Amino acid sequence: MARMKSITTIITTTTTTTAAATTAAATKASPVPQPTSSPLSRLARIQHHLSPDGKTISMESKDASSKQETPAMKVCVTGGAGNIGYVLSFLTGNGRLLGPNQPIELRLLEIPPMKEKVEGVAMELRDGAFPLLKKIIPTTDVKVAFEGCQVALLVGAMPRKKGMLRSELLQKNAGIFKAQGKALNDYADKNVKVLVVGNPANANAMVCAAYAPDLPTENITAMTRLDQNRAVSMLATRIGSDAKSIKNVVVWGNHSTTMYPDINYAFCVDSVGMKKPLSEAIDDTNWVRGQFLEDVRGRGSAIIKARGGSSVASAASAACDHIRDWFLGTAEKDTLVSMAVPSDGDAYGVPKGVVCSFPCLCLGNFKYKIVKDLRMNDFSKKALEATVAELVQQRKDALAATK
Repeated sequence: MARMKSITTIITTTTTTTAAATTAAATKASPVPQPTSSPLSRLARIQHHLSPDGKTISMESKDASSKQETPAMKVCVTGGAGNIGYVLSFLTGNGRLLGPNQPIELRLLEIPPMKEKVEGVAMELRDGAFPLLKKIIPTTDVKVAFEGCQVALLVGAMPRKKGMLRSELLQKNAGIFKAQGKALNDYADKNVKVLVVGNPANANAMVCAAYAPDLPTENITAMTRLDQNRAVSMLATRIGSDAKSIKNVVVWGNHSTTMYPDINYAFCVDSVGMKKPLSEAIDDTNWVRGQFLEDVRGRGSAIIKARGGSSVASAASAACDHIRDWFLGTAEKDTLVSMAVPSDGDAYGVPKGVVCSFPCLCLGNFKYKIVKDLRMNDFSKKALEATVAELVQQRKDALAATK
């Protein structure tokens, strides 16, 4: 019994000694980090388990050091404290304007009496902590606002007041957009992209272009995307579908009561992806040429009557649609969008330089082209002629008002 106990003691002692020696050898070959609460120690333990031979593993991505943040694009919104400018600024911060990956330096321009209010808008934007907004600059100085500006949304304009004739509105705003055209010409990036939102948008864009001779004429555009969006919504309601299923509705001409929303090239897409011409889905030419035209053309007035003020959020959203598609291109490359752009003199008989809404393709990287090979029926031709005649007269009157 004593002999068995002695053997057991020897075996236990030998085992313990061998285990200790093995542990010591292993420790000498690859020291195991001792548990501590230090983050560096935890990282060392992780590296030990991943590489037990003691070789160091880099926890940093090979590409991490070579990645550079996309430079912020300089964007200016005029009328930054106004209703549309206010909504537009927050949509911009959320990525609606230039997409979710483009950082922005946002300048908000206002007239001196609105200085405190535009600073309040900037405070709210900062409180929103939008990752895309790298810098927010509220200002009443056109040089500060437009210096190196790459995208300009000209929202600020004199609104039409009760009893004011459209010709009076045209004259008042001509002076504003003459000054803004000069400021863009003097201070902005020479490839700046401009969207005129303030009404009368087409005429204001033509004035702006006339006083910005050093800027590419094709870069100064006006907004008719709101009219397209309105038309799409009404058409979707008519056929019991949603707006996303309606494609290639276009608006021709002026952003006014002479505009021509056209469904002749449009189609709808059903739940299984089948396309059907929209004219067949609606199958009511009298409605398309009558009530539909009247409703789209008069939608702005209907909203003013209903809510006591002009369109705000829908206008800001449409401005984002215009710029985003221009910058990123449309999701489907053959999708037509409505953009009021300067005619090159070779598009549907529209005189050169007249800012007219055409069906356009947005190719991305701020490139667009007017689609010039669409066939037009007699009704469409007459509608286009009427709205272009109005545009030609407005250009003449607006430029005369700046002399």
